[in-house]
Amino acid sequence: METKRKALGKGLEQLFTNERIDFENFEKGLVEESKPNEIRELKIDEIRSNPYQPRKIFDESSLNELAESIKEHGVVQPIIVKKSIKGYELVAGERRTKASRIAGLKTIPAIIKDFSDQEMMEIALIENIQRENLNPIEEAMAYDAIIKSYNLTQDEVAKKFGKSRTYITNILGLLKLPETTKKYVEENKLSMSHARALSKLEDKEEIEKLANKIVSEGLNVRTVENITRDFNTPKAFKIKRKDTNSKYSIYEEIMREKIGTKVKISDKKIEIPFSSSKELERILEVLNIEVDE
Repeated sequence: METKRKALGKGLEQLFTNERIDFENFEKGLVEESKPNEIRELKIDEIRSNPYQPRKIFDESSLNELAESIKEHGVVQPIIVKKSIKGYELVAGERRTKASRIAGLKTIPAIIKDFSDQEMMEIALIENIQRENLNPIEEAMAYDAIIKSYNLTQDEVAKKFGKSRTYITNILGLLKLPETTKKYVEENKLSMSHARALSKLEDKEEIEKLANKIVSEGLNVRTVENITRDFNTPKAFKIKRKDTNSKYSIYEEIMREKIGTKVKISDKKIEIPFSSSKELERILEVLNIEVDE
């Protein structure tokens, strides 16, 4: 396996090390290392999309701009494909392929490589995270796929992609949002900051109501953050006289910000609820607690 990884170039090899991934160098290396018979002009109609493509939404105006550039300069960088039973499957270069179709091209330069399904997924994820400007939900799904595929920690993913640990934690938190709210994010009706504030709520119905309110009334992020803070703050009428939770509210807020879930503190006790074993693992990871299997 090690020999095959190195044969694929430094880009994929970096997935198994602590090095920061650089897709530009990986793709450039593939072009330089490719044999003459591996770069060919392929019929665009014979090329199918990568089944592991994390991008679901392609910006039409951006594709049209790229198509105009291709009309004038041609396809500067070959796409990467894998031979399939019938035709070819895209590994990297989906936007170039779509834009070439718009530009009216019948063929496109391509590098033909014999990648496994796992490697196709890896390359598609790397390319899209580093180059293709995914929407927040697509990006979160891409990070989640890499974490699950390689059993990486959020710290390791942050280092590999040049992000902060907080950024990775926050964006992965978006995956807990209801599907209708995720759709708003994908359609750019909700910003990443709006979505992050909503992800701190636990009640899915409240999240959907607030998401609809943001879209219909154009609420700014500060307003949404204040609303979600009110949702998460215990109300005075709910606190019994013998309770002294109010003096711990500042600590609850700090822990909630760090962990990304509701925290309750009472005398000599801290309660951190979780909905699944995966959520528990995430909380332990945030707290830097390692459990020996």
